[in-house]
Amino acid sequence: MRESAASFRDPAGACWVKGGRVLRIAKGASTPDFEGFLGQAAAQSFLERRQLVSTRRLTSSDLESLAAAPGWNEFSKAAQGGSVFEHEHIRFTSYPYEWPPEMLWEAGRLTLDLALAALQSGYELKDATPCNILYRGSEPVFVDIASFVLRRPDDPVWRAYGQFVRTFLLPLLANRRWGVPLADIYPAHRDGLEPEQVYRWCSVFERFSAQVFSLVSIPTWLRGKARASGQKLYEERSTGNPEKAQFIVESLIKQLQRSLKRLEPQPGKNSAWSNYMATHSYSEPAFAAKRAFVEDALARHKPARVLDVGANTGTFSIMAASAGAEVVAIDVDAACMGALWRQAGAKSLNILPLVVDLSRPSPALGWRNLECASFLDRAAGGFDCVLMLAVLHHFLVTERIPLDEVLRLASELSTSLAIIEFVAPDDEMFRHLTRGRGHLHEGLNQEAFEKACVPYYEIMTSLALPGTKRRLYMLKKGTSSR
Repeated sequence: MRESAASFRDPAGACWVKGGRVLRIAKGASTPDFEGFLGQAAAQSFLERRQLVSTRRLTSSDLESLAAAPGWNEFSKAAQGGSVFEHEHIRFTSYPYEWPPEMLWEAGRLTLDLALAALQSGYELKDATPCNILYRGSEPVFVDIASFVLRRPDDPVWRAYGQFVRTFLLPLLANRRWGVPLADIYPAHRDGLEPEQVYRWCSVFERFSAQVFSLVSIPTWLRGKARASGQKLYEERSTGNPEKAQFIVESLIKQLQRSLKRLEPQPGKNSAWSNYMATHSYSEPAFAAKRAFVEDALARHKPARVLDVGANTGTFSIMAASAGAEVVAIDVDAACMGALWRQAGAKSLNILPLVVDLSRPSPALGWRNLECASFLDRAAGGFDCVLMLAVLHHFLVTERIPLDEVLRLASELSTSLAIIEFVAPDDEMFRHLTRGRGHLHEGLNQEAFEKACVPYYEIMTSLALPGTKRRLYMLKKGTSSR
């Protein structure tokens, strides 16, 4: 797993991820504002609920030991003259373009709750973007503590208001009303959607609908007036009355909370794959055998970290998490991942559901492609076990990926184990996917699959699922593949 480069967009400091540690440099010798906020009772309640990343200031002896450690010279130079803090390390970094809408909505709710708590403690949340949030399993954690700054008491403006609308509300609106995937928004629009852009998508009638009117139409119509005001728009303002200023900002945040509530994704949304567990082609004995095989493998080998590829609504992700594993579940279907997120939260299971297509995984993004690592960079060697259940034939047929390439990737993602379901070409679903082009997969059989495993895995055990053309394999990574 590649370590991230130091952040650089915040002029007040930088964050480093190195050697499994997350360190933040606050420029200047003075105590940063966020340290004062972390001492407030409101912040303590978020820390106790683990919704705000745990943070400690490093001592001079801590810094001396870091300076002496191999490979830390660059960090030591950058830290000179500043304060250094260490944060909890969230094991798997995810980005908003990989979340189902439910997770974006929950991140928005946490952001506004923190903004309100900061306001009531004399502080301001200066940034309101989903990039400030990471997920620990299914739970959101606010990680950019440098976003908390002291607020001028008579200031009636919350400067992050527009950013929250652009990066939370408008993407949720576009997804809900027009089905625009979040993966089509954030990679191309780092700071979210502008009202004018969304306005162009609306019909005349939509521009007057309740959800669109205040967030899109009015800002678009007033754009010319805002431009005419020029720099006056950005001048500091004062009510001359701290209580009045706080009331105005508090009202703005609560208005955003109401707008967010109206855009909450509703459970039960159907998609092409959301009913798979109710309509799959397995007989009851075959599916029971599949469950028992996976359950036994997890109990015997006790993997601590599991990647479930093609997780659907998460039957086997839940099984792995219930056995004590930390699970990252990926699927192309956002509705399935949203349903799994709800289940994981309801059962307090350590599952991070992400909308990721492993055949077209999230690329590296940002300046010099270093700000957001690709999914494969983040996942490589990060799991004890990879599950590929009822997904191999989709790679082989739909995506035209050679069997050897799939097995190679599985071995790169896992340090030890893989559970893979082989689906023969005469399987009903395989034939459905080939659409009369079965000749392209001549020679693909059990023997060919087992031979293809040899460079990467040794076969520990396998099971033919009764009444099907499918076989489950428990594979252990071979020494030649390490």
